[in-house]
Amino acid sequence: MKLKDIFVLIFVLAVAGISLWLSSSPFGLKQAPEVTFSTLDGEKINMRELRGRPVLVTFWATTCQSCLKEMPHLVELYKEFENDGFELIGVAMSYDPPNRVLELATERRLPYPVALDLDGALAAAFGKVTLTPTSFLVAPDGRIIRHEIGEMDVARLRRQIETLLPTPTHVKKDRFTFPEVTTS
Repeated sequence: MKLKDIFVLIFVLAVAGISLWLSSSPFGLKQAPEVTFSTLDGEKINMRELRGRPVLVTFWATTCQSCLKEMPHLVELYKEFENDGFELIGVAMSYDPPNRVLELATERRLPYPVALDLDGALAAAFGKVTLTPTSFLVAPDGRIIRHEIGEMDVARLRRQIETLLPTPTHVKKDRFTFPEVTTS
């Protein structure tokens, strides 16, 4: 076997291995899983019912410093875009005590739904999430278009959400004031 053939074989095996890994990892998820979130308020939110809207699903833990640091930015994004159709769901990891999750959500005044993943089924459905924060941006058609482990670049996320909203050029209604026009 020639040296060139060996390199070609190694390349083909590497590509095949990477493809196999991607198809079995969270990065390989193409569509958001059909799951139902159970929130702290007892509400059931089905992922299928959120079709037509951009959705950010973020897995977090009460002991995760990066998660806690990211929360005010997520609150800001949610408040900015919730009336435009954006949804955000925070998912507390299965090892978090529900009373501590509720306490922290109340303390932080989280305006978006917070779901408990008591048995780890949600983390498993999203590709075996184990690290926090881990976030998935889901397009209105249900495709996962962004998967991030660790703190997100909020400015980049904001721009991406804006492109997914019904009117891509999101402008806050109170941002501009116009002088009153009078006719004589």
